[in-house]
Amino acid sequence: MKITDTIIQVDDDTTNPLRAHAREITKEEFNSVFLRDVITSMKQALAREDDGVAIAAPQIALPLRMFVVAESSYEDDAKHKPLVFINPKIIKRSRKTAVMQEGCLSVRWVYGKTRRSIAATVEAYDEDGRKFTYGGQGLLAHIFQHEIDHLDGILFIDHGFDLEEFTEEEVMEAARKVKEEEENK
Repeated sequence: MKITDTIIQVDDDTTNPLRAHAREITKEEFNSVFLRDVITSMKQALAREDDGVAIAAPQIALPLRMFVVAESSYEDDAKHKPLVFINPKIIKRSRKTAVMQEGCLSVRWVYGKTRRSIAATVEAYDEDGRKFTYGGQGLLAHIFQHEIDHLDGILFIDHGFDLEEFTEEEVMEAARKVKEEEENK
C-alpha cells in the first residue's frame, strides 16, 4: 500500500477512497513501521494546511479507520490532547445539536452548514494500541463527527446545506479579519 502525504479531493469517481468504508487497523499493525509511516504522513499533510484542524486516513487515499487532530484544536487548558485516534467510535453524543459552519480539506474552498451534536465522546486506540475514551464539546465534537463520517465514506457536502464555493484568497482574507478582530478584543 503506497503511503503519501498528499490530500486527495472528492470527484465523481466511484472508486475514490473518500467514498469507501475504511477498514479497521488490526492488532498486528499496531507499533508497525507501516502504521508509524501512515501517522507521519497524515501529520505532515495536516501541518501544511493553515486552516486544517484534523485529517482522516482516507484523505490521503488510505482506507483506514483513523484520524489525526491538530493540537491547536484543543482548548489551551486541556490536560490531555490525544492527536491520533485509531478505530474510533462515537460512544455518546448529546441530544442537543447546533448548526455549524463546516469545510473540508478534501472539498477545497467549499463551505456550508451542518447540524451536529454539540458534544461527543469517542472511544479509540492510540498509536501504541492503548484504548482510551475522550469527550469533546464545540469544535472538538464537530471534528469527531466530521472525521468519523470520513471513515464511513460520508462527506459534509452529502448532508450540508447553504453550500458556497470561495476562492482561496477570499477564505484567507476572511480568516485574517477574524484573527485581527480577536487580537483587538
